[in-house]
Amino acid sequence: MHNHTHSTHMIQHRTNGMTYPLPPRAEPKDKSPGETHVLVVDDEEPLRNLLRISLQKAGYRVSTAGNGSEAMEIYDKSPVDLVLLDILMPDMDGYALCAELRRRSDVPIIMLSALNRPDDVVYGFSLGADDYISKPFQFREVEVRIQAILRRVAWLRERPDFNVLTCNDIVLDSDAHEVRIRGELVHLTPIEFQLLRYLMKMPDKPVSKNELFQSVWGYDLVGDTNLVEVAIRRLREKIEDNPSEPQYLLTVRGTGYKFNTQGAQRTLAKKDRRLVLS
Repeated sequence: MHNHTHSTHMIQHRTNGMTYPLPPRAEPKDKSPGETHVLVVDDEEPLRNLLRISLQKAGYRVSTAGNGSEAMEIYDKSPVDLVLLDILMPDMDGYALCAELRRRSDVPIIMLSALNRPDDVVYGFSLGADDYISKPFQFREVEVRIQAILRRVAWLRERPDFNVLTCNDIVLDSDAHEVRIRGELVHLTPIEFQLLRYLMKMPDKPVSKNELFQSVWGYDLVGDTNLVEVAIRRLREKIEDNPSEPQYLLTVRGTGYKFNTQGAQRTLAKKDRRLVLS
């Protein structure tokens, strides 16, 4: 990404097993900001305009909408690369719009809201949001999050030299961007896919929350760890037989998480125990 002049305005809100070494990888071919279309959806006109002006100064192409219905009209008419989405809106709120967008595509979605209780964050992630920024915020934080997500999307579009990670009954196909559990296709959000992939690349090795944040979200973890914890919780619900007693995604107290191959193998004694990376 290019270096830009950054706005320093503070935006306020009306309410407050085993693996093999990986081959070197080429840097992803990012879109330039001018080629990147960002859709800003917020019913507060001053905030919407401030985001539009700040993003345009940073070089992005920007469309704005005051509610979910307007946003869907824009989305249907023109390809959108990323959505900044408020939650509390009339007509169609951010949760409903997030769910509708996710039914149609994997477009990256960053939720912007004063609703920052853990349950609110959990619900946003359950609908497929990629990231969550609490109001009030500085524009620099928004731009860093956008850049991180766009780098991740560009990286996923690159064809890797390795294709499939397999552990017991989990098969992760980086080329097809698919995960199958016991032969069944499981839909993961882009964040969930990257999180599982990162942990599977380092089987049985504890990985800190900060490392996951830097490697999966793409920026330094500051403050609480809700985003990591929520994403792990959602991922467990999709890949574990019993999410409350996980066999694959284990919590390592005082450290973070790890992808466990040994415990899973013991529960699958009659099945193929191989962990294959090809």
